[in-house]
Amino acid sequence: MKKLFILALVIALGGGAFWFVSRPVKQAPEVTFSTLTGKQITTSELRGKVVLVKFWATSCVTCVAQMPNNVENFNKYKDQGFDVIAVAMQYDPANYVVNFVETRNIPFTVALDSRGVVAKAFGDVKLTPTAFLIGKDGQIIKRYVGDYDKAEFRATLEKALAS
Repeated sequence: MKKLFILALVIALGGGAFWFVSRPVKQAPEVTFSTLTGKQITTSELRGKVVLVKFWATSCVTCVAQMPNNVENFNKYKDQGFDVIAVAMQYDPANYVVNFVETRNIPFTVALDSRGVVAKAFGDVKLTPTAFLIGKDGQIIKRYVGDYDKAEFRATLEKALAS
């Protein structure tokens, strides 16, 4: 009887895990990004592109370590419809962000979330780095927290660009 209960539990949990994986994809929230240059960009303006919205901070070691890869991906895929918006967290001083972007020649859009509104809209992001890969239709394809597999990211990105 005990073995049967455990088997039923495993089957039930397996079914639950399958449901979790196949749940409907969530639409990216409608927000306005305020760039370092003062430009305002809305989520809806990004439709038709595959976009990585990356929450980061200059004080985040993993964020800083990932930036060269973000630059590489942006440069490789931008002509295929890929864009990156790096959203500096509310607690990150604007002058630190500007200095970081200028000294490292960051080629993609960097936005300041000085009131934390964008982070809150994306599920109250608190941990950095947290990134969302958004499809051409505005649906969130995948959420990344912390470090992630570069090859898997590129495969997911290439699939999204091809669709």
